[in-house]
Amino acid sequence: MIALDILLAFLPVILFLVGLLYLDSFKLVHLRTIMLLITVGCCMAALSFAINRSFGLDPKIIRRFVGPAVEEILKAIPIFFLLRVKRIGFLIDAAICGFAIGTGFALAENVYYLSALHNPQPALWVVRGFGTAMMHGGTTAMLAMTAKVRDKTWLILPAVFGAFAIHSLFNHFVLSPTVSTIVIVLVLPPLMALVFGQGERYMQNWLGSGFDLESDLLETIQSGNFEQSSAGQYLQNLRDHFDGTVVADMLCYLRLRAELSLRAKGVLMLRESGLPVKHDEETAAKLTELRYVKDSIGKTGELALAPILHHSRHDLWQLHMLERD
Repeated sequence: MIALDILLAFLPVILFLVGLLYLDSFKLVHLRTIMLLITVGCCMAALSFAINRSFGLDPKIIRRFVGPAVEEILKAIPIFFLLRVKRIGFLIDAAICGFAIGTGFALAENVYYLSALHNPQPALWVVRGFGTAMMHGGTTAMLAMTAKVRDKTWLILPAVFGAFAIHSLFNHFVLSPTVSTIVIVLVLPPLMALVFGQGERYMQNWLGSGFDLESDLLETIQSGNFEQSSAGQYLQNLRDHFDGTVVADMLCYLRLRAELSLRAKGVLMLRESGLPVKHDEETAAKLTELRYVKDSIGKTGELALAPILHHSRHDLWQLHMLERD
């Protein structure tokens, strides 16, 4: 019976997370990152338990209002951090990272209930495993996707409120726990499948258009006719405002950014095809050189290059991906 309780409490949310990782053909989130986020979720669960107990309020008020608010805010903190440092590039990895944090939170919560409750009915673990645990993962995943969809970290505030509303409604038991669990099981998987389908189509379009732009820029630089191009003429005009050596570093910066961006897109294409990606010493050297050149041109120089850099909201994410690979 204990074995059945453990399976019902832990297995559904873990299997769902594994399913999300399987659906991600680009392998955007590393396994070590997933394990770290699950651990963070466990820590947030322990912290929320301590905070909720410190209020000394009616358990019903805690369950319906205070608990959902505290828990969703704590689960949002690591998402906010990941967005701020540009470690989440697309909706797909936002969903995976959010669900991983919610998974850790749910696992820690169910560990506590397994140790605190004596001889509970299996129906309780069905509700907690398929209902409450999936709700924790689902609300945090939706929170992360909402904040990512426009790439604005401030959107995490209305996203937290939305997650709180869903969590609070679930804890009000407007529907019976069994019916609420059935609704979550029926709604969450197709919703995530829809998000992943849209995300994969967006990534395919981004890979194609970005690859063409950066290939053209790199070809122009390497052809020897860069000065006749519009980008080359723009760079020549900067000589009136910057020292010649700085302008030369700007050209080097443009070349490195194009080469590294093409490398990042190549890595994603290999992953999508299921081919192995080997560590590239040349890429590591270019990343080091890019950091040196970036310091050389300074923030003012980088801003001056913005009109010809073809900046996208995924540029920093690409560089982080190459660094961790």
